[in-house]
Amino acid sequence: MTIRVLLADDQALLRGTFKLLINAEADMEVVGEASNGREAVELARSRRADVVLMDIRMPEVDGIAATRMIGADEDLAGVRVLVLTTFEVDEFVVEALRAGASGFLGKGIEPAQLLDAIRVVAAGEALLSPAATRGLISRFLAQPSVGQGADPGRLDVLTPREREVMGLVGLGLSNEEIAERLFVTPVTAKTHANRAMLKLGARDRAQLVVMAYETGLVKVGG
Repeated sequence: MTIRVLLADDQALLRGTFKLLINAEADMEVVGEASNGREAVELARSRRADVVLMDIRMPEVDGIAATRMIGADEDLAGVRVLVLTTFEVDEFVVEALRAGASGFLGKGIEPAQLLDAIRVVAAGEALLSPAATRGLISRFLAQPSVGQGADPGRLDVLTPREREVMGLVGLGLSNEEIAERLFVTPVTAKTHANRAMLKLGARDRAQLVVMAYETGLVKVGG
């Protein structure tokens, strides 16, 4: 199955570079290019993209607003957004994750890492394992203001094990790391995470991380 990729960035040179790289792969192709967020949303719908590489800072409609629009559109439920940023730890990345992005990448990423990231996100996973992401979580999602006034009761729909797994997902652990911590198989860990996402209405693990902090399940130093 070919992964259909949409490039959303106001820098034509960067889009051209990414297009050459992606189209050289047998399992993916670039199906459209957008120079602003509005175009990105329209093309995500018309070109039936699987993954959108979304720059945050774009004219007219920025990447955060575009990501939020994609996340709110039921017809685009299968579209995954991978945010591109100049700085890997960027306060706007948190807003993008809250808006529904499945992960983020720095624009200085190595070609092989970019291609791997597209495959990971297309498979429905979240790009949340790198140390940079954990640093971002600690710096922004764990701010004292996050979680204040939140409703921990939202988590009452979860079983104790699902809450436990969600907490570990919130710390940035992979299925394999969670399995090792809880003495279960990676498949079992993934199943609990998926059930938590379904019950809470989270699009993917990235949203689950955000919810873990916003409900106070995971705190600073957690």
